[in-house]
Amino acid sequence: MVRRVAVVGAGAGGLASIKCCLDEGLEPTCFESSEDIGGVWRYTDSTDDSRVSVYRSVITNTSKEMSCFSDFPYPEDFPSYLPHSLVLQYFRMYARHFDLLRHVRFQTTVLSVRRRPDFTTSGQWEVVTETNGVRESHVFDAVMVCTGHYQEPYLPLASFPGIESRFKGQHLHSREYRDVQAFQGKRVLVVGIGNTGGDLSVELSRVAAKVFLSTRSNTWVISRVSDHGFPCDMVGTTRFNHFLDWLLPSALTRRIKFRKFNSWFNHTNYGLASSKSSKFKMIINEELPFCLLSGTVVLKPNVKEFTENSAVFEDGTTEENIDVVLFATGYNFSFPFLEEPVRSAIDDNRSLYKCIFPPRLEKPTLAIIGLIQLTGSIMVGSEMQARLVTGVFAGWNKLPSPRRMMADVLKRKPPVKRNPFERENLKMSFISYVDNIAACAGVKPSVLRLLLTDPQLALAIFFGPCSPYQFRLVGRGKWSGARAAILTQWQRTLKPLRTRVVDDNPDSSSGWCWMCLLALPAALTAGFLFSKYPQPGWNPWAGPQL
Repeated sequence: MVRRVAVVGAGAGGLASIKCCLDEGLEPTCFESSEDIGGVWRYTDSTDDSRVSVYRSVITNTSKEMSCFSDFPYPEDFPSYLPHSLVLQYFRMYARHFDLLRHVRFQTTVLSVRRRPDFTTSGQWEVVTETNGVRESHVFDAVMVCTGHYQEPYLPLASFPGIESRFKGQHLHSREYRDVQAFQGKRVLVVGIGNTGGDLSVELSRVAAKVFLSTRSNTWVISRVSDHGFPCDMVGTTRFNHFLDWLLPSALTRRIKFRKFNSWFNHTNYGLASSKSSKFKMIINEELPFCLLSGTVVLKPNVKEFTENSAVFEDGTTEENIDVVLFATGYNFSFPFLEEPVRSAIDDNRSLYKCIFPPRLEKPTLAIIGLIQLTGSIMVGSEMQARLVTGVFAGWNKLPSPRRMMADVLKRKPPVKRNPFERENLKMSFISYVDNIAACAGVKPSVLRLLLTDPQLALAIFFGPCSPYQFRLVGRGKWSGARAAILTQWQRTLKPLRTRVVDDNPDSSSGWCWMCLLALPAALTAGFLFSKYPQPGWNPWAGPQL
């Protein structure tokens, strides 16, 4: 019987894990190597230590209603997209509300996590920690690793001939970037066009003499601001859209998406992406198109090599007098404290059952939380993982046998992608993955059942945003405020904008009611189809439920 649980890390995943342990009557002890909670969202000016932190100007890419803990909404006066300071403030509010900090041991580094000699029968782990130079050994019934995947900077210098041997300028990873001060008046080359590369290129363009942005992939740029000014994830991440993705041929859905992306600006004209390519990624950035249009950022292909002061690109062009090369090339994950062969078995999250459990262990008492890449909020996915894991630890939920878990992993595992650029293309559908884990945990809502008992809520769930509150309507951990949170999420979205009130269209509410009534047959049809075919056929993570 699992009682004592070690939680490694006090970021978003660690806090959710502590809370889920307490909900299940377990006894968590969280070890945090720094002096505070927050993980990467706790900004610091220093780049000297090994801790990864966001840069000063970062703003969330997912809105507050789509990235909150499922039973604790953000305050209604918080803006929809948040700076790091408000995210950290929210974490503090969450920890205070559920009294989580008394379970955290700060400035305590986990040195090793090893199976006990009797692991095959007890499932216990020996955890060695260090606090102020003093080492301690602990015995835990289970371990939840919540260190995420922003751990070791991925710096592929070997792929850029001359960067170390010939180039005389400065090169650094985006982990070392904090603000623009050190780049005033310089010619900067940013390598990598993920969300970070796009953000830093825009920010640097305000002070640098010139910014060049190098990419080798097709990239679609979308805005946080969607139809009618609402957050794009609240408009786009809906069960209705997910149903259409499942229903329509993939080639057609891809064409529809490309047309939508190009309705803002033609990506081919900007050299960003072609609608003929099947391989692509998306980034969120409202300002990058204007910077390209105004010439303050110049898009370039992949770098072929570096000379003393210039960069030669694969199309044969050369940019002279480059002062700084900034690699926005992502991060690799590592778990140096885990013993072998457990550590080497986790070569990718796809080596884990449900992206959580190492399948070869005799006892399922080790869980990796947050090692996922989703099209939506990782924080929401991490909390759902923690709810499933603590249910397994508490004994009311059972995993398949190690053999069945391993077979499931092998059946779904694609080729390993250690390069963060390539892993970006393997992002999983947010709704597919979270629904799958929620079904395993017994907390996935039934739209069809709700249509019969609460039509208003059913329509809001199916056509509205797939917000985290949906997974608190039923099952263990059911929250009495979930229904109200779902029906008032648009009000909380608009609340911080109501600083100057103007007359509204009096017919808007009646129009919404008519739209819901007209949509009722579609919701009934979809609910029936999903009840008959519960998992989308194209979803690689669908399969036998726990």
